[in-house]
Amino acid sequence: MSLTSNPVIAAAFLLGVFSIAGTGLVSTVFHHTEPLIEANERATLLHSIEVLVPPDSFDNDPLTDTIEVTAPLLGTRQPVPVYRARKAGKPVTAVLSPIAPDGYNGAIRLLVAVHYDGSLAGVRVLSHKETPGLGDPIDEHKSDWIQRFAGLSLQNPPEPRWGVKKDGGDFDQFTGATITPRAVVQAVRKTLQFFRDNRDLVFAPLPPKEIP
Repeated sequence: MSLTSNPVIAAAFLLGVFSIAGTGLVSTVFHHTEPLIEANERATLLHSIEVLVPPDSFDNDPLTDTIEVTAPLLGTRQPVPVYRARKAGKPVTAVLSPIAPDGYNGAIRLLVAVHYDGSLAGVRVLSHKETPGLGDPIDEHKSDWIQRFAGLSLQNPPEPRWGVKKDGGDFDQFTGATITPRAVVQAVRKTLQFFRDNRDLVFAPLPPKEIP
């Protein structure tokens, strides 16, 4: 029995051919665009780091001088990347990407840059789902609230003062929204605590690469 004598079989055959061809086309496109996507993601991440850590303050590549750490203080059970900036081989700043798990509308991913002396180079929000007009002033494009962290440490203000003013701390909350800034402040405080207790680990040299 030929394909032309049975329209159902012919249609199924053609559908299979087009499906295979389509899959191959998608695979080919992905293969060629994947490096471009990765390069764009790398450039975006490096720009975010350089916003917090001036490029002239380090001479290595933080995106390759990277480790992953797992700690409850960083707000997740998943490994958290740590990008290390060094100059002349000496540690300058570590940039961590912790999670504030208790935002009003879910997790808030941060970028927290900590100088070797434990002071903050700065903090930025990488992603969030907070309510526009209420919780989104944590975004640097919505307000300058997040910029207040630069230069602070667990000594300035003292650790018990790391909270929003409604809780007796030093940090402003937003009108009609306390949960969001509270979550960010606590996540930054815990990141500083992690850094204080693990500074040697954070800046530990990468193991030498094996020579094939």
